Amino acid sequence: MTDVFGSIESLSAAYGSQLLKPSQVVDVHLQAIETHNPRLGAYQSVFFDTAMQAAEAADKAIASGHRIGPFHGIPFGLKDIFDLEDRICTNGSMALKDRISPATGTLVRRLIAAGGIILGKTKAVENAFGGWGTNQHMGTPMNPWDLENHRIPGGSSSGSGVAVAAGLAVCAIGSDTGGSVRLPAAYCGIAGLKVTEGQLPCDGITPLSQTLDTPGPLAQTVADTVILYEVMQGREGVAIERDRQAGNGLYGAMAKGVAGLRLGEIDNAERENCSAEILAGYDYGIEKLRSLGAIVEVFSSPFDYSSLADDNGAITAVEAYNNHGTLYEDRAAPVDEDVRQRMLTGKTYLAHDYAQMLQTRLRRCGEFNSAMGKFDAILTPTVLKTAPKIGDVDQKISPAHFTRPFNYLALCGLSVPVGLADNGLPQSLQIVAHPHDEAMAVRLGASIEAAIPAIGRAPL
Repeated sequence: MTDVFGSIESLSAAYGSQLLKPSQVVDVHLQAIETHNPRLGAYQSVFFDTAMQAAEAADKAIASGHRIGPFHGIPFGLKDIFDLEDRICTNGSMALKDRISPATGTLVRRLIAAGGIILGKTKAVENAFGGWGTNQHMGTPMNPWDLENHRIPGGSSSGSGVAVAAGLAVCAIGSDTGGSVRLPAAYCGIAGLKVTEGQLPCDGITPLSQTLDTPGPLAQTVADTVILYEVMQGREGVAIERDRQAGNGLYGAMAKGVAGLRLGEIDNAERENCSAEILAGYDYGIEKLRSLGAIVEVFSSPFDYSSLADDNGAITAVEAYNNHGTLYEDRAAPVDEDVRQRMLTGKTYLAHDYAQMLQTRLRRCGEFNSAMGKFDAILTPTVLKTAPKIGDVDQKISPAHFTRPFNYLALCGLSVPVGLADNGLPQSLQIVAHPHDEAMAVRLGASIEAAIPAIGRAPL
């Protein structure tokens, strides 16, 4: 029997074979949202009526032979920093709870044009500035892997991660400035792709840092992230489907395997930053790649990852304050105080400090790429430990030790699950590839995925 909570790939095949209709899939997802979202808090708003209308239209189009491509009829969640014309977009802020989007941005228009069905807007950290996924006023989604304790979901694309992990969406769209796609993917046990900066349009997305922002997909499988990525690039559905069937492009890359690839693993100093549970999953993933023929050697970064993460945070803070400072200077505004603290640090830097940051970044990108030159990719844990309880989080510390550096260095990356720790929480591995080499990231991710038993959806 075809799983109505399946992946983009499996549902697309079921639609093509007329084993399922989009309306059936959308209906069960809306029912799941109605049942579980009050507890999990993944969605800020749900489009019950319009999602079903779009699904019924997709039924008719597909039945009459007008299937657009593999994303046609697929229900997804959209992070609540993406504008959708005439819909409320809060940016995760109570101060903006009535803000109406003036227009739909390019990326969202592409998703809709490809036949995607928006189930609703998923919760986010206020103005996308935070890696834990917490939100004081609008609510923090609950990591679905522990229904007894409120554990962090990862942020800032918190609701998107929870929705996919819990079966409240087939896939979801987030954004990544310092890890905001990869962190929720890691904590929630799904795949999250951070693309090279500049690969995707950012109009119609509330900016955090124009230098570092990258939209990206969260999905159940690596192949699903590829489909979403290509839709987000604006490729026609017929071209995506043709490449999938023929095994061309990114789909061909996923089938190449890893034999002979030279990969870098973290050194002992970095291993000391990680918990035993995270290292167990990380080492398991690396050993699987070795068994498949990859050559894995220690890679020591020419720059301390903590320093790179801090530099990423500084650029983010300066640009974030430029974008949102007026709101956070208003002491009467109902804003998240943790975000206010981060935001206001941006005004402490002078113009020449900011200019120096950008110049230093360019130099370090070049030096890092040279040091990485002999490696096809670098492997790190995505996070330092499994998802903590919300009460144990120190908001002065970012969880993005291994993700921020690679936004700063303008590389692409993919987070994939590698199992469950003894505490029942997801473990993950981050694959970091050279700029514009998303093909290498998904090639490695698909190989790991095929070699390791899937952890499946969180048990609700």
